[in-house]
Amino acid sequence: MRFHPRRTLRALLLPLLAGLALTALPAQTASAAGTLTNGGFEADGTGAATPSGWSEYGSTGASYVEAGGRSGSYRLSHWASTAYKVETYQYLSGLTNGTYKLTAWVRSGGGQKSAYIALKNCGSAEQRTDLPVSASGWIRIVVPINVTNNQCTISINSDANAGNWINVDDLTFTSGTSGTSIKGADISSLAKSEALGGVYRTSSGATSDPLAIMKSSGMNYARLKVWVNPADGYNNKTRVLAMAKRVKAQGMKLLVDFHYSDTWADPGAQSKPAAWAGHSYSQLRTDVYNHTYDVLNALKAQGTTADMVQVGNEINGGMLWNEGSTNNWTQLAGLLNSGYDAVKAVNSSTTVALHLAKGGDLSGTRWWFDSAVANGVKFDAIGLSYYGYWHGTLYDFQTTLDDAAARYGKPVFVAETAYPFRLDSEDAHENIIDLAGELVPGYAASTAGQTQWMKDIASIVEAVPNGRGLGVFYWEATWTAVTGNGWDPTDASSGNGWENQALFGYDDRALPAMAWFSHR
Repeated sequence: MRFHPRRTLRALLLPLLAGLALTALPAQTASAAGTLTNGGFEADGTGAATPSGWSEYGSTGASYVEAGGRSGSYRLSHWASTAYKVETYQYLSGLTNGTYKLTAWVRSGGGQKSAYIALKNCGSAEQRTDLPVSASGWIRIVVPINVTNNQCTISINSDANAGNWINVDDLTFTSGTSGTSIKGADISSLAKSEALGGVYRTSSGATSDPLAIMKSSGMNYARLKVWVNPADGYNNKTRVLAMAKRVKAQGMKLLVDFHYSDTWADPGAQSKPAAWAGHSYSQLRTDVYNHTYDVLNALKAQGTTADMVQVGNEINGGMLWNEGSTNNWTQLAGLLNSGYDAVKAVNSSTTVALHLAKGGDLSGTRWWFDSAVANGVKFDAIGLSYYGYWHGTLYDFQTTLDDAAARYGKPVFVAETAYPFRLDSEDAHENIIDLAGELVPGYAASTAGQTQWMKDIASIVEAVPNGRGLGVFYWEATWTAVTGNGWDPTDASSGNGWENQALFGYDDRALPAMAWFSHR
């Protein structure tokens, strides 16, 4: 793969304007049409200094067309051997007022001060989407806008250090809009944290309710896990009912995540609750129904009806092993449908989601949901965990997410993701991600890196075709280092390996990454 062009011919054209701020456009020099011109950069061929239909501003030598397009032969690239600041733009006039959506395919090596595509001068507030860091696979991003003055400017921007690069191709500007309806976080650890003295502060340091802090940043959905009879008494029905009242009091929606276990359920562990041990398969179907119905009906009775429910947590290998293993799809389907039926019996409009881990695993996700459909499993939405340090590249993630939405005709969402804002630990327990070599290339373990990760994940979900990208849940936003609130519910001395991925810092203050909650 090439990502450091050597263009001796253009070396003579290296920018004279590197220091210019790109805050204004120069005067328009040509009458522009109401449709996007040369969105695939195919009109000129390699070496075009200024692509047909486009204009440039700033370090113009750093913006050019070259071979290696996504679908055609050519692409737009930004690159220079010295620091540069450049804008490649196209002015559209004669537009019918209304909503529009720009779609673009992009790659980036990362490292820029900023690299984004914007729609501006359209009569409404400027809209921007940053370019995710993806050095090989092309990523689709979208930018929506409301045009109110019959015109709009498409703007591709780089404020870059020496050697930074982006590729852009296959832009389309069409009627339509985009956005995400879910800006959520899992807060299952919160009740125990607060009971043990955990404190949460605003970014300026004032002690406050963490739900109120996150709501003010744009959070609109909370996820709560349910264990059947956990050793520490947390995340059981009673605790979930209490936290649900707080969630709904903030005006947020509620996702209830059934693990069907007394402890963590994930791809490596799906142990039955002690109370169900030794039960036959038919009894387990009844257990799933009764437990699901009991929790959800109690939530409804207190006026906090669940808006979405996960029947199982990261059930790549099934649940309630061994009876509900994917080695026996007929039985697993029966258990999943028991859960579905219980949800709908309480409230027919509650969304039922099925949740897998490994959000970049296209073949595994297809195999699982193909099997579920073939066995008559009922579901309304698909949730995927996606941790970039474990589950493949952003390209793999987008490919899997898009495929699931299209193949099964269902809305999709990220049920879990997170990113570290530092690597060192606040408590004595080793962090799960604590080495630079474990990080996603292009995303530092810093408050800026954490923020960029979340914005880029939200952008990829927003770009799922046909409006099927629902949104994102950040995993364990409030799991800060509080003595006694460790990972093991049976061991009060167990530590927390996740506090460097919370949305509150080691000083208990809200972190900048909460900005992603206000994603479109």
